[in-house]
Amino acid sequence: MPLALQNISLKHLGTEIQNTMYNIRGNKQSQGTGHRPPGEDSPLIGEPQREEQSSPPDPSTPGKGPSDSPKPTPKSSLTANLIQKAKRQNNTFPLFAEGLTRNRTPQEKALALEQQVLMLTKELKSQKELVRILHKALEAAQQEKRASSAYLAAAEDKDRLELVRHKVRQIAELGRHVEALEQERESLTQTVSLLEQQVQELEQHVQLLMEKNQAKQQVICVLSEKVTQDFLHPPNQPPKPSDAADRDFLSQQEKMEHLKDDMEAYRTQNHFLNSEIHQVTKIWRRVAEKEKALLMKCAYLQAKNCQVESKYLAGLRRLQEAMGNEASECAELLRQLIQEALQWEASDASADGVELSPIREYDEYGFLTVPNYEVEDLKLLAKIQALEVRSHHLLAHEAVERPLRERWAALGELAPSAELKQLLRAGVSCEHRPRVWRWLVHLRVQHLQTPGRYQELLSRGQACKHPAARQIELDLNRTFPNNKHFTCPTSSFPDKLRRVLLAFSWQNPSIGYCQGLNRLAAIALLVLDEEESAFWCLVAIVETIMPADYYSKTLTASQADQRVLQDLLSEKLPRLMAHVGQHRVDLSFITFNWFLVVFADSLISNILLQVWDAFLYEGTKVLFRYALAIFKYNEEEILRLQDSLEIYQYLRFFTKTICNSRKLRNIAFNDMNPFPMKQLQQLRTVHRERLEAELRELEQLKAEYLETRASQDPVVPEGCTSEDEGEA
Repeated sequence: MPLALQNISLKHLGTEIQNTMYNIRGNKQSQGTGHRPPGEDSPLIGEPQREEQSSPPDPSTPGKGPSDSPKPTPKSSLTANLIQKAKRQNNTFPLFAEGLTRNRTPQEKALALEQQVLMLTKELKSQKELVRILHKALEAAQQEKRASSAYLAAAEDKDRLELVRHKVRQIAELGRHVEALEQERESLTQTVSLLEQQVQELEQHVQLLMEKNQAKQQVICVLSEKVTQDFLHPPNQPPKPSDAADRDFLSQQEKMEHLKDDMEAYRTQNHFLNSEIHQVTKIWRRVAEKEKALLMKCAYLQAKNCQVESKYLAGLRRLQEAMGNEASECAELLRQLIQEALQWEASDASADGVELSPIREYDEYGFLTVPNYEVEDLKLLAKIQALEVRSHHLLAHEAVERPLRERWAALGELAPSAELKQLLRAGVSCEHRPRVWRWLVHLRVQHLQTPGRYQELLSRGQACKHPAARQIELDLNRTFPNNKHFTCPTSSFPDKLRRVLLAFSWQNPSIGYCQGLNRLAAIALLVLDEEESAFWCLVAIVETIMPADYYSKTLTASQADQRVLQDLLSEKLPRLMAHVGQHRVDLSFITFNWFLVVFADSLISNILLQVWDAFLYEGTKVLFRYALAIFKYNEEEILRLQDSLEIYQYLRFFTKTICNSRKLRNIAFNDMNPFPMKQLQQLRTVHRERLEAELRELEQLKAEYLETRASQDPVVPEGCTSEDEGEA
């Protein structure tokens, strides 16, 4: 329900409430029909809805003022619409039908009615809760609007200072709320640990009972075999007198009776132990389910805590922008709050708690989770970004990542298919990514791979120094300064990267080395962790995926792709292109590096690797999809900027602010459709021909200029001496 509030428009709240309640009823009906036979219908479905609709509105709920929306929705029309929807749903709700009165006992009918009443009661509670939350959201939005209006309408600095102090008090309240959430999380963590101890004790008790039961069963089996053997093969003894034989027979019979009693006792005890084990197993399952529910609730609370912290930091940043460089007590207090927020870490506050997904300094591949900006304002932005990434990760962990890992684990042998294409677009989990990438690379370069080729190229590089070796050495220290594997002096990754780049320079002498190849090879090394696999991944990208001349000296294909991107932006995002054209902003200054290094320097690591997952399978079309999606994701923010310098400054780092990978992926692969490959190839051909004609014309002008200079005699200006005269 909190996730649903993110897409609610407060300007048309009445319509949003109608749509949300209609959707919830539709979901409940679909769930209800899945547990009941088709054709059932019940006239009781309308009763809770009529109670909900006839209940008077809360007088404390703030109404929507006429200034908030030009077309307010009257309460009478809203109630009428809700009643009409309830009637339509009552007519289509499959609870009662002929099957309820035919071939059914009264107990089954009563049970069905109880289930329906329970379901309707739950639905009514959820709808009331939704209305309550919407009222709170509306009230909060109106309060924020009134505060902003009062701040803008304030005529004196004193009034504005009072409003700033009010905001600071609100920030303090948010801080107290964060502390309360932390205390609640700690209590839940302690409860989980106690439950874990109880589960361990129960498991030990069950293990002891099972061992005891097994030992007794072994004794029963041994005794049973002994009795059977005595009956079938009596011992050969000399004949005894009749009295002794009778006494022996009676004693044997008495022993048999005792053994039968023991067997019956063991059987009863075994039955009791089995029932105990069954009860303990049921308890253990309930405890495990409760523990899972508590962990999910704890993760949700952590995500909400991250959202509250992010909003708190965003509020501090807005106050800082509003106050500017003013020197006052409030400004000093604001700087102190920002400094404390930058130094505070969640791990310090919950050292004894269970860390579900803490903000670590580095991610799985060694990239910094919080970018290291030198400017103070950007440091605050980096902390906000890290909190948002963690919030998205916690909320999507149970709902998205775990089912995705299970699908990859169950996939088995890889083969090109539509299912594999969809899985690659959704992203590959970390434990399966090396295997999947090796398969994708082999699919691309199997016609080029020969055994021992990589070692042969390394031997050639040791025997003869390549001309590009000096440039490779210079670029090694510039590769991913935000990754610990390439900045640590003891790491082996720089040496591996050097060998991969030198081998490629011998593999493809026409290119040798081009700036940007170091980042491509570094990403391959981080994921595959093997030099030879990373080398063939680089070969697959440069020689099979990218067009020819993409990394040549003229970068012809790269420049053509930038013109293709301009055409696609004009087609898909005309408002954005008109805005940047009005301010004379050339987007190719930003996007050229995106395509050259496949977003390696632009996106955060988890989104970057998802782009590479689809790129290695589908090719360069993925680059255009994600480039368009990035601009669409931030379109409204760019449209708010009204200065070319501000636009350029925003475009420098705006890709690092993208945290919601699911939203970006949906824009790339759904909102940008249709996206035919035929159109892309045609645009590439047209722009490449134009670019080659321009290059030929440029070469011709250069040749004419050199010919003209060569035909002219060198003339020494008056007052200047020639080189010969100077030497004399």
